Amino acid sequence: MVLEIADIRIQPGQQAAFEAAIRQAMATVIPRAQGFVGATLHQGIESPERYVLQVRWQTLEDHTRGFRESPLFAEWRGLIGPFFAAPPQVEHFELLI
Repeated sequence: MVLEIADIRIQPGQQAAFEAAIRQAMATVIPRAQGFVGATLHQGIESPERYVLQVRWQTLEDHTRGFRESPLFAEWRGLIGPFFAAPPQVEHFELLI
C-alpha cells in the first residue's frame, strides 16, 4: 500500500466552502478510483488555511496513472481546485514498519 500526502493551502476565509467541497469529492469522486483504499483530511490548528490530505492507494500507479490520468481527476480538481491558494505539494510514502 502507498500513502499519498497532499499539503493543501487554501485561500483565506474559504475553510467552510472548501470543507464542503472536499467532503463531496471524498464521498462521490475518489472512491470510484481504481486502487483507492481510504482517505483522511486534517486541518491545521495554527494555520487554519492549511490542510493535510492522506490518501491510501493499493499501488503508486493507481494514483499517478489510474487516477491522475482519468476523468475522475478533472472532476476532483473541479470541486476543490478553485479554493487552492497554491498548487498542493504531493508526496508518496511506503510503510516500512
